Amino acid sequence: MTDRCLCPETFSIGDAQFTASEVIALLGEYVSPERKVRIDEVIAERSYTVVPVMEGLFDRGNVSAVIRSGESLGFQAMHIIESCEFFKEAKRVTQGADKWLDVQRWETMVPCIEDLKAKGYRILATHFEDATPLDEVDWTQPSALVFGNEKDGVTDELLEMADERVTIPMAGFSQSFNISVAAALCLYHIRNARIAKLGHHGDLTEVEQERLRADYYIKSIVAAEQILERKGQDGDRE
Repeated sequence: MTDRCLCPETFSIGDAQFTASEVIALLGEYVSPERKVRIDEVIAERSYTVVPVMEGLFDRGNVSAVIRSGESLGFQAMHIIESCEFFKEAKRVTQGADKWLDVQRWETMVPCIEDLKAKGYRILATHFEDATPLDEVDWTQPSALVFGNEKDGVTDELLEMADERVTIPMAGFSQSFNISVAAALCLYHIRNARIAKLGHHGDLTEVEQERLRADYYIKSIVAAEQILERKGQDGDRE
């Protein structure tokens, strides 16, 4: 599988380049011990193995809700296909959840799916016809789970590119959940299924963890870039 982490291998600050280890070393004194512990706890629970994908959602509030659910449950990457021409405005926001994730936006569907396939992900489309129940899927395998438009679901074009269809078993007359509810249910189930089978959900490599830690240090300090730029000029990195 090719590189899954959107955090850079080197961080560009002003005219200088810093490796992740340099960022961590230079900013470490500005991060409280309690914050360091919390960052490490969060990173330990992160995974790129299952990636939520939203295709053409109409309501920005639903997009925000899915991002918040994904972040809170340890899914580090999120792909948003913005193919819907009009968006319904919403007061709900991500409350900063997207700040901590690798969020990649796409104008059209095909490049997104091709990129995910090239990275080794199988494409699983949420659908209620000819679909495999959620609890029968092996979520330890690299998977991109696609949630479709609030009205029409995933597009026919995406269904053609998908490797499999999955569904949430329904016990009532309704055929589907609200998209934000469906995503929360799916991601909660996937996390628990991975823990039950693997003993853990988080599975970042040491390199991915270091890059993410550096990124989180930068985002946790108000003047992080100014500090790094000054230390780079002063030669403190050596």
